[in-house]
Amino acid sequence: MWEAVILTLKLATITTFLLLLIGTPIAWWLTRSRAKWKEIVGAVVALPLILPPTVLGFYLLLILGPSSPVGQFAEAIFGHTLPFTFAGLVVGSVIYSLPFVVQPVRNAFEAIGERPLEVAATLRASPLDAFFTIALPLARPGLLTGAVLGFAHTMGEFGVVLMIGGNIPGETKVLSVAIYDFVETLEWDKAHILAAGMLLFSFLVILIMSVAEKRMRNRLT
Repeated sequence: MWEAVILTLKLATITTFLLLLIGTPIAWWLTRSRAKWKEIVGAVVALPLILPPTVLGFYLLLILGPSSPVGQFAEAIFGHTLPFTFAGLVVGSVIYSLPFVVQPVRNAFEAIGERPLEVAATLRASPLDAFFTIALPLARPGLLTGAVLGFAHTMGEFGVVLMIGGNIPGETKVLSVAIYDFVETLEWDKAHILAAGMLLFSFLVILIMSVAEKRMRNRLT
């Protein structure tokens, strides 16, 4: 059980870091861009919110498999394809949890409004300076929400990780898959321990996020 717990925490931590690194610029572009097709990009990013995980996992298998250009490129770089590896889990988790980070960060950027950025521009701040010194500090509540949601969502993934990673102990067997295995083999006591732990974790995540976001907004105000 502990092997699955440690692997899941490792996956959630790496995925959350990558989600913030990738999702924050996407959220900023969606907020500031006037391109007519930006909402198409926004819809593509938000697809995992309503797309069945097995469908997303199936297409990731095709895209990352050995017969696709992406899979062949990965094999040339890493010596193997990404499906049924930890790296494949990370890729699938980032794509599946991306909207859970982009949406709150985008909402936080939109809530800033134009005034602070206009003031920064009058003080001769470059767009990059304004982003790092004005936008990011003011969007901290949204960044916190996105990070917590991305981490928690990755912890509870099942469909995508099972499709793209399979069930390899120590490599791709995460918590949700371990619970499924214990139920399948009628090991109810172990399933109860992991399921209860996930239930408590989910409750604490929601509680801590609500309190921290409220305090952070009060400080900014």
